[in-house]
Parts: sequence; structure tokens; C-alpha cells
Amino acid sequence: MPASPRASRSSWPASSMGQTSRPGRVIGLDLGDARIGVSISDDDRLMAVPIGTIHTGAPADLKAVAALVEEHRATLVVVGLPLSMSGEQGSAAVKAESFAGALRSILAVPVELQDERLSTVEAERGLRDAGVTGRERRKVVDRTAATVILQAWLDATR
Repeated sequence: MPASPRASRSSWPASSMGQTSRPGRVIGLDLGDARIGVSISDDDRLMAVPIGTIHTGAPADLKAVAALVEEHRATLVVVGLPLSMSGEQGSAAVKAESFAGALRSILAVPVELQDERLSTVEAERGLRDAGVTGRERRKVVDRTAATVILQAWLDATR
């Protein structure tokens, strides 16, 4: 397993542990206050790419994720778990666990949590290095962070 905290598998219990070998696409989510960044893997689970954002607000955000799962025939959903650098859970991590639980109650596919420490920092850095300006960067950082989270999960499960 990689040494990087953001690339490590979450040790939090999830209803889907042990089911990660099921083939198919995986949807990755980066939960924010205003938007949820969304990414998706290829069928072979090798690469994650951004696909957009969803505005937050229940139950519309849950329904939107469910629609994406159906539209893309995803077989698993990965939700970013924002732990502190010390590995402790704050209010954002509790919110992510609650959102993952709500998804589990409405989806017919497993939902897992992925440690997302530094994913937004990495996304911001990558966008800045690619020459994306501040205003444009704010528009795409959520979906880029979702891609970083999902790619870390994909890499950790190979």
C-alpha cells in the first residue's frame, strides 16, 4: 500500500468492504459546502476522470448521485472522507460518513469511504501548474478533487 495518507484506504467500516473486486465503473465524490465534485473511472478501474459537479442540498443531491450511478452503470461509489492531518474526524468527516450512509440506504451498489487528506491541495496545485486561472480554477476544483480521491482509491485497490 502507498505511504501517502491520501492514497491509503479508509479503515472506517463500510457496507461494501470486500466487494471492491466487482468489475465496472466507480463514481468518486468530493463533498463540499456548495458543490459535490464528481468523477468516474473507466470499466477496468485504471483511470479516473472528472465528469462534473452537483449542487448540495438533500434530497436533490442524493437523487442526482443515484441518477449518475444509473446513467453510467456504476458498480460502486467512493466518497471522500476529510480527516484532519492527525487522522482525526472533524465535523466534515462526520458529514461525509452521514452522506455515505444516506447513499447506502438508496443505492443498490456499495459505497466506500476514501481518506481524502490533501486532495483539494493537490487538485489546486495541478490546475495552477496547468495554467488554469483563479476564477476558472474555482469552477473546476471540486471535480478535480473528486478525480484525485477516486484515483487514490483505484491505485490502492489494484
